[in-house]
Amino acid sequence: MVGVMEPPALVPPGLGFSVLHQKVELDIDFATKSLRGKTEILISPHYKDLKKIRLNCRQCSLKRLNINGRPPTLLYNEPYSKMKIHSTASIHQHHMLRQKLAPQLREPPEEELVVNLPKSVRIEEIDLFAMDAGNVLASRVNGVAKRDSGDAASVAATPAVRVDDQAGRFKPLTVYIEFAISAIRDGLHFVGMEEGDPRYPHAYTKNSSSPGSACCLFPCVDDLSTRCTWEITIKCPRTLGDAVGHLVNDGDRRDRGSGVGLDNSREDGLMLDEGFAQDLSGLTDDEKALDMVVVCSGDLTDEIVDPLDPTKKTFSFICATAIVAQHIGFTVGPFDHVDLSEFRETDEDDKLGQNAIHVHGFCLPGRAEEVRNTCMPMAKAIDFFTLTYGSFPFASYKICFVDDQARETVETASLSICSNNLLFPEDITEPLNIVTRKLVHALARQWIGINIIGKEPRDTWVLVGIAYFITDMFMKRLSGNNEYRFRQKQAADQVCELDVARPSLYDIGNLVPLDPSELEFLELKAPLVLFILDRRLTKAGGSSGLSRIISRIFLNGKVGDLPNGALETKHFIRTCEKLGHTKLEAFFQQWVFGAGCPRFYVTQRFNKKKLVVEMMINQVQIQQPTTRDIRSETFMRDAKEYEHEVNPGPVQPAFIGPMTIRIHEADGTPYEHIVDIKDTTTRLDIPYNTKYKRLKRSRRQKERAAAAAGIDISADTQDDVLLYCLGDVLQSEEEVLDWRLVDWSKDDEERMNQESFEWIRMDADFEWICKISIVMPGYMYVSQLQQDRDVVAQLESIQYIAAQKESALVSTILVRTLMDKRYFHGIRTAAAHALAKCGTEDLEWIGLYHLEKAFQEFFCFPQSAMTKSNDFSDRTDYYMQCAIPQAMARVRGNDGKAPMRVKRFLFDQLKFNDNSNNDYSDCHYIATLMLALSESLITSGHKDVYNFAFDEDEQEETRFQKAAIDEIERYRQLDEWIPSFHNVYSMAALDCKRRLQQEKVTQPNVLDFMRYTQEGTFALLRLNAFSSLVELGMLRVDPIMRYFIYVLRTDPSPFIRTSLLRLFSKGLGSIAIGESLPQASEPQHEGLVIVQEGGATDSRQQEIARTQTVPGALQALRKELDGNETLKQALWGAVTSPEVGLLEVRDLLSICALLYESKTSLIVELKYPRKWAVQHMGKGRMRFYRSDKIRTTPTTPLVSEKVKIKQEKTKQENEPPASVGIIKLISKPKKPVPTPTPISPESTKPRLTLKLKLPGSNAGPAQAQ
Repeated sequence: MVGVMEPPALVPPGLGFSVLHQKVELDIDFATKSLRGKTEILISPHYKDLKKIRLNCRQCSLKRLNINGRPPTLLYNEPYSKMKIHSTASIHQHHMLRQKLAPQLREPPEEELVVNLPKSVRIEEIDLFAMDAGNVLASRVNGVAKRDSGDAASVAATPAVRVDDQAGRFKPLTVYIEFAISAIRDGLHFVGMEEGDPRYPHAYTKNSSSPGSACCLFPCVDDLSTRCTWEITIKCPRTLGDAVGHLVNDGDRRDRGSGVGLDNSREDGLMLDEGFAQDLSGLTDDEKALDMVVVCSGDLTDEIVDPLDPTKKTFSFICATAIVAQHIGFTVGPFDHVDLSEFRETDEDDKLGQNAIHVHGFCLPGRAEEVRNTCMPMAKAIDFFTLTYGSFPFASYKICFVDDQARETVETASLSICSNNLLFPEDITEPLNIVTRKLVHALARQWIGINIIGKEPRDTWVLVGIAYFITDMFMKRLSGNNEYRFRQKQAADQVCELDVARPSLYDIGNLVPLDPSELEFLELKAPLVLFILDRRLTKAGGSSGLSRIISRIFLNGKVGDLPNGALETKHFIRTCEKLGHTKLEAFFQQWVFGAGCPRFYVTQRFNKKKLVVEMMINQVQIQQPTTRDIRSETFMRDAKEYEHEVNPGPVQPAFIGPMTIRIHEADGTPYEHIVDIKDTTTRLDIPYNTKYKRLKRSRRQKERAAAAAGIDISADTQDDVLLYCLGDVLQSEEEVLDWRLVDWSKDDEERMNQESFEWIRMDADFEWICKISIVMPGYMYVSQLQQDRDVVAQLESIQYIAAQKESALVSTILVRTLMDKRYFHGIRTAAAHALAKCGTEDLEWIGLYHLEKAFQEFFCFPQSAMTKSNDFSDRTDYYMQCAIPQAMARVRGNDGKAPMRVKRFLFDQLKFNDNSNNDYSDCHYIATLMLALSESLITSGHKDVYNFAFDEDEQEETRFQKAAIDEIERYRQLDEWIPSFHNVYSMAALDCKRRLQQEKVTQPNVLDFMRYTQEGTFALLRLNAFSSLVELGMLRVDPIMRYFIYVLRTDPSPFIRTSLLRLFSKGLGSIAIGESLPQASEPQHEGLVIVQEGGATDSRQQEIARTQTVPGALQALRKELDGNETLKQALWGAVTSPEVGLLEVRDLLSICALLYESKTSLIVELKYPRKWAVQHMGKGRMRFYRSDKIRTTPTTPLVSEKVKIKQEKTKQENEPPASVGIIKLISKPKKPVPTPTPISPESTKPRLTLKLKLPGSNAGPAQAQ
């Protein structure tokens, strides 16, 4: 990525003017997939000597341009015409194409259109003393929206854009441009216009997170430093029939331009025909009558039918809030409107009053109910944000769902364009939390990301962190505190695992354009950093924490205190310190400007003499490996970082800050101690408070006896029973015998009685993103699991118990956790998965028995193994019903195989599943059972175990395997007749087949997946098939690889192309680290010892290098693919394809740079010269002409080697000849010619002697050369 490493300047140097207002008019033609339009840009010069106006303009054909009505001279470098080099270039000239595109790949991009001011246009100063002079700019900035819309309140509340002081000295200039775009490659995408595509035709803007998308649709200043108000007018077909009822095309429309001019003329031979709509889309009369709707950034002010063309209508919008060009977006299609404000509660409506924001949903016909179900919380979310953080920056909020969206959500001003893949009906509950968080985040971006932007790319972490922080605050209110803290703990563990040899949060902002995974890591860590900052501010200052700080930042952005509405890291830190009343330099230095996460190793002992708990806290992150294994998913990111010389942040030896230590002493009272971590080693003496340590033990014994006797604990005895608030199920003797439970041994009980405290909890208030290993006996972790009500403490205990050696006691603790419905569902599912480890032959399958008993208890009829009909009304029970079969599928015997009873259980659950009485769909549950059944067929491990099984057992295994695969295949076929939600059955079936083929349970069959890669298949299912091919290493097969790249460059869907590009990168990573290489079997030599020498050692070192170092992986990848001509041709064809967008070309060129060496060369093809011939015509006439003989050697020998210049040693020696450079001619004849005979030196200049007799002349014979 060119220029990605250096932070670009916010203001383009030499711009010399500010944009005050821009008016855009677009006329969209669906039939030819083109548009034409015009724009007026009102600019304010910064100085009187302004000579040039630089604008961003791509893929536009300029028709007319003037400044204040005067035609100027201009220079237009259209970048898409540069996306090709000479025809003889190969993939080794990738750097030459990269250099040509470098100006457009920078941030901000270089201006393509340079307009010279006409000499007749003068820049005049404004009379500052005139009465109305001060209102000139204000009226322009706020736009003529006030006059047209009549919404004076919204315009008056809009803050003026801050411009340079010099901007108000001169009268504004108006730049008027008319343009047309015939071949749209970026900026706008049409859906449903391909032949055979049954979807409703619609179009939408392809906005990017980086500048360069808006200028693909209209000339503008497309960078983050320029904000202005907007007027947007879009003309489109009036009905769906008008949109598709014109065009007749003889060839492939994707390979031809449309060439639509401003005078309605067509330059590409396309004809008008009434019958084309029926052939193109098969629309019914009712569908043709559907009205086309435009949903655009800003507020709708007018909608009229074109008086000159009744088949078209015009929508007008005004955006009175100043925004950058890349945040202008719109959609056009036959959308249904859904009023999402109806889900707002009455009390909230009364509380907000006029500040209540209208929320509108738009979708394609037939999906209105899905929009209502999916977007139900959006009105509640916008009210929460408004009351907590400040008013909404726009007058209304719109959500529009479209097909083929590359990203799931694209945020523009007051409009979020979302993928239809996010929609789900009322009977689907699986994606509820995930989709809701994505939609709420898209809403949060309106405050931070659209209204407030980052000053530099390095400030991206602030925008991302605040947007996700306020999103999670709403999700906490919606889903509860347990769900919120559980997800935060999972995210913290993931950050600790991934944040190894990575740059800091601050530096990653520059790397976001490098690879999509950079932004994903930023989205994971940045909200967590703000989460622990909020915890520390709340605890230290007693304030409302980060919410107050965010509210102040939003207020500053509204009133104009943020220059250009741009937030920088320094300003954020100052605001936190000012409102938090504390110094935060060390915090930000560690968590924002530094990299990595701390790892604590804690030891403790109780000193009876001093009555203190002696603790030593060691930070051991410096001892951890500084490198990580290369993974196929992240290989491309690692390779790009290596090529761009991105240095990871240094490992910090010590993180400092306050930490809360909570000691639960013997009387059951938790005592909190706040310690200050200042160094790598911290020694503490924490005072002990309890005098009677046996008090709690006696209470425990009383409670256990009461539970065993089945006595109900009354209120009178409740004071004596304070423990076992969780996990105290299955306590009676009958239950203990029936469930085969065990309890602590006497030795363990004695040790527990000798302990002075129950357990110690480090970082009890979740103020650190870290890994903590504290040396405590296992029973203390069990006490923490059963008595600490914090879900984070419970998860830490489950993680510790799951990592211990399996035993019947561990299984007992886990199954009691699973069976106690008071636990959070995430803790219970974690316990279920941990139980699989205890299902071994050595323990008599105790873990498996507990899983079976739990499933029978919850989901079967009493005293029967018959499963009840599904009932997913309780989501917690649904999670358990999915988790238990998943855990059972992972149970293995000593031979690495799953027990037959597990296989039959999963098979029966899948075959006899009953969903007839369920209000919810069971498609995701069926998919879970399918995956679990396929997992049980896989033999894990590589143990050398002798097989003494009889043939009958082997035949039974074979028969069952066939029956299981047939059952999976049955659901796949059922999905073809009765499609499940998102074809979940088919996707699960493909995953099952891939796993079975990977583990060599079944024979590889590429056709199982190739059939789903064809165009017309549901996009997610299609990508699943491509992903399976990559996982199986099919990119090593040339025909499949060629087909893969062909789809990557020709598919009309941006979603498919973008996803395939990531899959292709993953496939290259798999080849680089040798994942899909066949394992060579070691030769067996009975009774011999084989000593491997040098060659094997070198090979082993290379294998280690390719899996652990980026240079080693790159070297292996290049070595394996260097001679693959098929890949070279296919990849270069994708780079030079006229259908691929600029950013996709950038990513493909990055892959080329990693795979192939750059060679600067230009092959010049010359025709062989023909020899001259002469013919005597008689009477003294000669005819010279070119003969058919071809000259293959030059008449003057060419210097083929560089002449070496010898130094003159004496004055008597001859002077050395001049240096001559290399001349390389590569000539290619059009037809083969015979090898010419050598030409002697005498014949290099042939002489032709002619004897001419001229009357009255005594001259000798003439010579011709």
